[in-house]
Amino acid sequence: MDGLIAQAYAQSGAAPAAGPSPMANILLLVGMFVVFYFILIRPQQKRLKEHRNLIASLKVGDEVLTNGGLLGRITELGEQYVTLELAENVHVKLQRNAVAAVLPKGSLKNAA
Repeated sequence: MDGLIAQAYAQSGAAPAAGPSPMANILLLVGMFVVFYFILIRPQQKRLKEHRNLIASLKVGDEVLTNGGLLGRITELGEQYVTLELAENVHVKLQRNAVAAVLPKGSLKNAA
């Protein structure tokens, strides 16, 4: 049975081994936060800023792609909503945030 369970012996007057200092733990946490900031938070903020600029620069006649995958031409712009013409006499009203990308002119003719 001695092979399965290690025997515990009392330490003779020696101080217990000290772990890492509290300052090292704080530096580790700060270092992890910095890594998360540059890997996760900062790129997401950059994408959000680019999307806001895209939404603000929309104008009538732009050909756009929506988050749902619809391709259309903007016929009306409002504060919160955009009206897209998907095909002749087919109009859809969407929120401005649903626009994912502005396509180059003539993209709709090539897609059909």
